[in-house]
Amino acid sequence: MTSLTCKFLPDPKTIAVVGCPFSGGQPKVGVDKGPIHLVEAGLLTQLKELGWNVQFDGHHQFEEISTADDPPIGKLKNPRFVSRVTKAVAQVVGDHAKKGQLPLTLGGDHSLAMGTISGTLDTYPDACVVWVDAHADINTADSTDSGNIHGMPVSFLMGLGSKIPEFGWVKSALRPDRIVYIGLRDVDAGEKRILKENDIKAFSMHEVDKYGIGKVVEMALDHVNPKRDRPIHLSFDVDALDPSVAPSTGTPVRGGLTFREGHYICEAIYETGLLVALDLMEVNPSLADEESVKQTVTVGCSLVRSALGETLL
Repeated sequence: MTSLTCKFLPDPKTIAVVGCPFSGGQPKVGVDKGPIHLVEAGLLTQLKELGWNVQFDGHHQFEEISTADDPPIGKLKNPRFVSRVTKAVAQVVGDHAKKGQLPLTLGGDHSLAMGTISGTLDTYPDACVVWVDAHADINTADSTDSGNIHGMPVSFLMGLGSKIPEFGWVKSALRPDRIVYIGLRDVDAGEKRILKENDIKAFSMHEVDKYGIGKVVEMALDHVNPKRDRPIHLSFDVDALDPSVAPSTGTPVRGGLTFREGHYICEAIYETGLLVALDLMEVNPSLADEESVKQTVTVGCSLVRSALGETLL
């Protein structure tokens, strides 16, 4: 690890790994196995080698939360299950953050970000979010077609759309000017409208092509963190990468970030010294052949290392 000071983290610098084998926010089986594969690939040792203290108490078990009695609310699928799990995750992430640790949440599907970002904002109310994803995940209960909550966490964090009592615990603490997207390329019509109406900054693959990733990251940070003094929560969905780079994910979309573009984002965020929380989501080891799974897990570990201080030189 470079001797970069992390402005919000006391020494010795500690990562708390939060393994979340959870797939309730979307219909495809297997995304709950992502965190287990990442840990088995040696991620914890890799982080220790970067100079971090690493705390890992095993993957969180959600079995005691039953899905049996969880009929849809409107279109929303598994609403009570997702709410209870994300609330538990918010508590865990918030507790780690309050202790001055950096929570690294391994997903699982991206509905978990409702919990992770809530936990971050609870401890760092002025934090900003850099959301790297092919999808905006900002559908509301009103705009969603599928009812899959992994496409909705940002709208809950902002308090958009019809209120769902089951998600009353989410404080709607994320302001529209405190989130920026990088890598979007598969955005629903309803989501485009929501982004425009709320004046939310998003850099799609069009901007990445036009300006290059270095300029895009700079512009993204200028928007959410102009003085470079706010804590940063980086929420990285592995489907932001092109499927040729990370094939083993639930909703792959062609034309994504290259291997290097994905890593550059992580490296640049680390260089700010402002990172306080990191999510790596949507690695799904059951959706591809063994070689593709291995490739995706290896890339996932590599992205995490880049966000936590690994440099090329």
